[in-house]
Amino acid sequence: MSKAERTRQFIIEQTAPVFNKQGYAGTSLNDLTAATGLTKGAIYGNFENKEEVALAAFDYNLGLVQEGMRTGMLSGGTVREKLLAMPRFYRQHYPLLQQTGGCPILNAAVECDDAPPTALLQRVQDSLAKWHRNLVRLIEKGQQTGEIKPAADASRYANLFIALTEGGILVSKATGSSAALFASLEHIEHLIETELAL
Repeated sequence: MSKAERTRQFIIEQTAPVFNKQGYAGTSLNDLTAATGLTKGAIYGNFENKEEVALAAFDYNLGLVQEGMRTGMLSGGTVREKLLAMPRFYRQHYPLLQQTGGCPILNAAVECDDAPPTALLQRVQDSLAKWHRNLVRLIEKGQQTGEIKPAADASRYANLFIALTEGGILVSKATGSSAALFASLEHIEHLIETELAL
């Protein structure tokens, strides 16, 4: 990496938890300089504006979650084990997610909820669509290999798994208790074991 690339990566890594905790609209340029120890000029010498930093920070935060989940799925030998890797990941890593501000998709989605369309909202929609596609492909692969019931509606279960996960995180974050998330994750595991797996 060049010096400019290292500086850019440093800015992203240092500001990512700030954006995730305080929100994208709620994070000021002063917050970015405080997090990095850099001047405004140094930040804007590497990024066109705050929105560009925010989008890079969202991508970084999301990448950490996706990489952790991917690692769990790759370690699973069967489709069932790969599906179970998702709830296991969130159960194991929820404390760390909370320390860094929670789920980046959920945080950005809530912030963009009633706002006009933005690049951040598009990132959220793209992330959810990719997550959905990956789950659908995995379930359909299991149907092809005879591990998943042929009649299972892959798209419906993918939506359900995502909604249970994100809804559980939202309630747990609001209440300060992991109970809602863990109940949601247990329900996902139950659905995989009883309604999907042969």
